[in-house]
Amino acid sequence: MKFFKSATAIALTLTMAMGLAACGGSATPDETEKDAQDTQQQGEAPSGDVKTYKIATDTTFAPFEFADENGNYVGIDIDIINAIAEDQGFEVDLQVLGFSAALQAVEAGQADGMIAGMSITDERKERYDFSEPYYDSAVVMAVSATNEDIKSYEDLKGKNVAVKVGTEGFAFANSIQDQYDFDMVVFDDSNGMYQDVKVGNSVACFEDYPVIAYGIQQGLPLKLHDKQEAGNSYGFAVSKGKNAELLQKFNDGLANIKENGKYQEIVDSYTK
Repeated sequence: MKFFKSATAIALTLTMAMGLAACGGSATPDETEKDAQDTQQQGEAPSGDVKTYKIATDTTFAPFEFADENGNYVGIDIDIINAIAEDQGFEVDLQVLGFSAALQAVEAGQADGMIAGMSITDERKERYDFSEPYYDSAVVMAVSATNEDIKSYEDLKGKNVAVKVGTEGFAFANSIQDQYDFDMVVFDDSNGMYQDVKVGNSVACFEDYPVIAYGIQQGLPLKLHDKQEAGNSYGFAVSKGKNAELLQKFNDGLANIKENGKYQEIVDSYTK
């Protein structure tokens, strides 16, 4: 009789265990929450939780940003931010605004960050936080392809020189304007500046070297002066004291794409 009781107890125990096993696929709410927390701690974002950042840029600053024949915006800056976004796991909502408007959008909080061939300067550091430099530039003077009169800065005396606001070319021209006694004609975009030189209203323009060199390569009827002036480095910018997480993602992603060769691949595709 004692044996029968023991066997019955064992049978009941096995039956309960099987019942629990049959229900074992459904975790309690507490267990589900804990599993989700553990997954996040392991670095896996919850499904569908991909952050999107609004990134402001310029309209015409080839080869850094410009529209291709299909109307899609491409260029060194565009490819770099997209490569970093892929590396860091976020999405980009590109805001094509023009340089001045992009600056204002970042300051007003309408855009999270800006990449637009933007030189890192002490003055700008007062209003923006910058990433590590992602490109080192230079400044050069260009004249019409048919112009044989302007061979040096001294030849600019009393004449108009075209520049684009916010660029290294603008800053350099402004720094030598009094010394060489020329007038500056300021434009919001590169195409307007180039056209002013082409039609002869301005005898020259100052521009970032990779930008003007790419334009001439693509058929722009200008020619470069031999002398290049040192320029500042370009950086990704966010409003001062804001979007530190995005800035860190940019720096981390930039380091990664430089290490794996993607960065150089992007630059070479537009400059060689």
